[in-house]
Amino acid sequence: MGGVRGAGGAGGREPGGGRGVGEPAGREPGGTEAVDPTVWRVVGDPLVAGTADGPLRGESVAVKDLFAVAGHRVGAGVPAFLAQQGPAPAHADAVRLLLDAGADVRGIARTDELAYSLAGRNPHHGTPPNPAVPDGLPGGSSSGPAAAVALGEATIGLGTDTGGSVRVPASYQGLWGLRTTHGSVPAAGLVPLAPAFDTVGWLTRDARTLAAAADASLGVGGGCGARDDAVGDDGVADDRVADDGVRGDGVRVGGVRGDGGPVPGRPVRGFAVAPGLLAEAEPGVRAAFDHALSCLAAAGLLEDLAVVGLPVADDLLGVFRAVQAAQAWRTHGDWLTRNPDALGADVAARFRWASTITPPAPGTAVAAARRVEAVLGDRVLLLPSASSAAPPRAGGGADDERVRTATMRLTCVAGLTGRPALSVPVLGVERSGSWALAPVGLCLVGPRGSDRALVGLGARWAEELGTVGPPAAKRS
Repeated sequence: MGGVRGAGGAGGREPGGGRGVGEPAGREPGGTEAVDPTVWRVVGDPLVAGTADGPLRGESVAVKDLFAVAGHRVGAGVPAFLAQQGPAPAHADAVRLLLDAGADVRGIARTDELAYSLAGRNPHHGTPPNPAVPDGLPGGSSSGPAAAVALGEATIGLGTDTGGSVRVPASYQGLWGLRTTHGSVPAAGLVPLAPAFDTVGWLTRDARTLAAAADASLGVGGGCGARDDAVGDDGVADDRVADDGVRGDGVRVGGVRGDGGPVPGRPVRGFAVAPGLLAEAEPGVRAAFDHALSCLAAAGLLEDLAVVGLPVADDLLGVFRAVQAAQAWRTHGDWLTRNPDALGADVAARFRWASTITPPAPGTAVAAARRVEAVLGDRVLLLPSASSAAPPRAGGGADDERVRTATMRLTCVAGLTGRPALSVPVLGVERSGSWALAPVGLCLVGPRGSDRALVGLGARWAEELGTVGPPAAKRS
C-alpha cells in the first residue's frame, strides 16, 4: 500500500487539528461519557467534519490507525512508531472519499501492532471489548473500528484486510464486513503490511450502510498493488503492471486497468463450496454453515451450487503466509531492526519468523491464484468467515496462533486471488454459560469487481436467515 511508510518525521504532541482528544483517549469532548482507550486513540465531536451534503451525511467513521488523518499522526498500533511520526499533511484517499460523501470522522481507532495479527490484542493499549461476546476477543487487526461500530460509537469502521483483518472482527462481533477487490480503493496515505494482499474495507451494523460506503469509495482506481514498488522478488512477480491491469504473470492488479480506470465487475454465475477448506473449522461452525446453506437452498436462493475441490488448503496457506511474511519484513524490517523493543511478544515473534523466510520463487503466488480461479471462475465461494466464534480473551500465545492458522486456511483464498469477500452476520454457535448465540460470519468470496453485487446478495440472504449481532447500538 502507498502513502505513509516506515517511521520518520519528528515526534511531538498530537496536533489539535479539530475538536479531538489525543493520546491517550479520554473524556468525549462536549459529552459526559468516558472514551475507552482500548478502542480509540484520538476521538472528537467530530474529529473531522464531512461535506455538508452527501450520501453519507449523518454517518460517523472510526478510522483504523493505519490511515492518515490530516493534522494527526499515524501510530499503527505501536507507541514507538507513533512517537517518530509527524502530523499527516493530508487525508488518506480512503478517508477523503468518505468525508467527500458527507461522513464525519469520529476518531482514530486502535489496531493490532502493524496490522500483523487477527486476535485484536494490543499489549500497549489493551484489548478492545466485544459487545457480542463479552468474554471473547474482538478480532483484528481492525479491532478498534469493529468495536467502535459494535458499541454504537461509530456507524462505519474504516479498516484494512490482508489475511482477514476486516472479515475476522466482523465475524467475531456480528458485523457486516467487506474486504474490497484488491486495488479497487486507493491506498495512498495508508501504512502497508503486505502490498500484494492489502486491501481497504469497511465494517457496519447493517447492509444499507455498508452499501453506501462502498458506493462512495469503489471504482476510482489507483489502489492497492498499482504501485511498482508493491511488486518484488517475493513470490509475486518481477515484472510491472501490464496495459490491461494484469501483472505480466497473470495476477490482476486491483481490478483496475493499467490506465487507472475502473474495470466493470464480472457477473456472478453460481456458487461453490470447497469442503476441503473447512477441515479445521470447529464442528459448531461447520454445522451452522451447513444449516444456513440448506435454508438458502430450500428458499430458492442458492441455485447452481457446485461442490469443488480447490488446491490443498495447506498449500494455499503456505504460499500466502510466505509471501505475506516476505513483504511484511520488506515493509517494516528496517524500522524494526532500528527499534528492536517496539513490539509486544506475539507480533515480535511473528516478525522474527518473517525475517527468516526465504521468499518463494517469483510467480509462486500467481500460480496458486490461477489454480483457484480455474476452479471458481465466476462463482461465489461460500465459507465461514472464521474457523470459530470469538476465542476467549483469557487465552493468548499458542492458543491465538492455533486459531489464527485455522482461520487463515479460510481467509487466504481472497488474499491470493485479490477477490472481494463479504462477511454476513447470519451464523450463530452455542456458547457455554449463555443462552445467546455467538456470531460467526458467512463469507461470500466473489469474482474480482463483484463487491457491490456481494453486498446486495448478502442483504437478501440476511433477510431470509436473520442476523446474529451485538446488542442494540446507542446513537453515535
